Amino acid sequence: MTTETCRSDPALIPFTPPWESAPIVRSEIAAATLDKTIPIIIAEDDPVSREVISAAVSKWGFRSIVTQDGHEAMAAIRAEQGAVIVILDWMMPGMDGLEVCRRIRQSGKRAHIILLTARAAKESLVEGLKSGADDYLVKPFDKNELLARINVGLRILGLETSLVNRVKELESALSEIHDLKLQVPL
Repeated sequence: MTTETCRSDPALIPFTPPWESAPIVRSEIAAATLDKTIPIIIAEDDPVSREVISAAVSKWGFRSIVTQDGHEAMAAIRAEQGAVIVILDWMMPGMDGLEVCRRIRQSGKRAHIILLTARAAKESLVEGLKSGADDYLVKPFDKNELLARINVGLRILGLETSLVNRVKELESALSEIHDLKLQVPL
């Protein structure tokens, strides 16, 4: 029985596969990427750098949460219900940026992590990414580059959200199919 047969015979239960009824369209993805409500958590121990980053993030229209060290950053990350973007300084007192990266990844929290550091060596970049960072930016940095990297994070988190929602729809459709199979006599 085809989908068309189901649609033309009102006695049959209509079923439209999710891939036909809810296609992913570019506007859906674009809307998800422009979500400026996703908080940006800034963890920077240097007061001048912290203020520069915070001012730029606020100027761009994002909600920022400013912290001074890794422990405050982890508390702020845990306090947020949804996904976050985290801008982490590598060198901080108490808990450094690499440890924060590891803990975020261990927790399963949806986060896009930008590691911000003065360490420009390739070995440092590799170490930062291995610890769980998604991106790496060397100080001094260009503000436009930081904004571009934040937008990449928003795009990734938006696509991730779309994918999670699509999986939920498919699971629901599969459950309906399973229920219908139990109702159809053999």
